[in-house]
Amino acid sequence: MSNRILSVGSAFPTFTKKAVVSIESGKEFADITSEDHKKAKKWMVMFWYPKDFTFVCPTEIVEFDNHLEEFTKKETVLIGASTDSEFSHLGWRVSHPELKGLRIPLLADTSKSLAEELGILTDPEKVAYRATYIVDPTGVIRWVCQNDLGVGRDIPEVLRVLDALQTGKLTPCNWKPGQKTLN
Repeated sequence: MSNRILSVGSAFPTFTKKAVVSIESGKEFADITSEDHKKAKKWMVMFWYPKDFTFVCPTEIVEFDNHLEEFTKKETVLIGASTDSEFSHLGWRVSHPELKGLRIPLLADTSKSLAEELGILTDPEKVAYRATYIVDPTGVIRWVCQNDLGVGRDIPEVLRVLDALQTGKLTPCNWKPGQKTLN
């Protein structure tokens, strides 16, 4: 196992994984691939969380879902991921009141191959750290943030960084969307 996190400038690994995409449509599962966002010429934000049926994870997933329209307006595909199975994802979504109406897919990396290739597996438990990747439309990682297991993310910061990257320009410290960029 690699203990080095795959970082900025690297190609995001190739993958095809099952995901829970809906619990209301009758088509709960679908395959998601590393090519989907590239074919659509969109950015991808993939956020990893340790386990289903935990305490911090649903707060983040719900908050990402609350900001889905903002990501969509930024031509960005949003994907949640863990090393749990698609059946665990489905069971959790069905049983957790706040996850029932979730609109974002939860990717199942049951083999742990993608998390391992990304370098985000904990030791010795082998679950994913809270890692967030922003990947450009060509499949290149442009931003990575990794938190310890007990620390939740700041979704507005993910959106701010996405905005900064999408300007294609230099942005100063504490830059916010709408502010001037650097020449």
